Amino acid sequence: MTRLPSEFLSRPIAHRGYHDKTAGRIENSPAAFAAAIAAGYGIEMDVQLSCDGVAMVFHDYDLDRLTDQTGPVRDRDARALQTIGLSGGADMIPTLDAVLDQVNGAAPLLIELKDQHGEMGETDGTLEVATAEALNGYSGPVALMSFNPHMVARLQTLCPHVPRGIISSAWHKENDPHVPVDTRARLVGIPDFERVGASFISHDVKDLKSPRVEQIKANGFPILCWTVRSPEQEREVRKIADNITFEGYAA
Repeated sequence: MTRLPSEFLSRPIAHRGYHDKTAGRIENSPAAFAAAIAAGYGIEMDVQLSCDGVAMVFHDYDLDRLTDQTGPVRDRDARALQTIGLSGGADMIPTLDAVLDQVNGAAPLLIELKDQHGEMGETDGTLEVATAEALNGYSGPVALMSFNPHMVARLQTLCPHVPRGIISSAWHKENDPHVPVDTRARLVGIPDFERVGASFISHDVKDLKSPRVEQIKANGFPILCWTVRSPEQEREVRKIADNITFEGYAA
């Protein structure tokens, strides 16, 4: 188990970068990351996989919401994805390599690997490998996390020196209807925390009073949370959480 560096607890973490569509800063874009650095925030970002095995910084499985293209991200190669503009801004979809070059240690990076099959089961490991390879030689503060504990376990083998966490929630059906009920019932207790060598959780802000969250905190592990959307909410959740991932205001 590799401990989470103090940089991840000393300043708020901007959810998908410090994005603001009215200012042309789209989520998970170079502009949003530059704004987070300028404001002194940490950066949370998401990675998906291209069809040729490259880690791309993008949240959704499909291109529809954030671009003028349609269809799965994983159906396009990295070269094609980098030519697709993010709607409402001037940026294209970046690779993880490009974002690491941009940030270059100027802010702590909290990288979420998106589950590639939708059911929180075993994956083919391609995104995990692509992420580990991109991070090889990166010297800035970085931590990896996923809702999928199988992915976190694979990262334990691929890059054991990089801190790992589990993203957790109450796993209600209305939020995760695609995940089998038996899997949701199991994941709600965060049973894989110790097994995968996790050193933190990032928990749903609406479920911070969970006894399991209390237990993990009592055992000395940091509690991050997602997603805080107002100063009032921030003041309340900081009574439990050690740090926040936020959006929509200046934390």
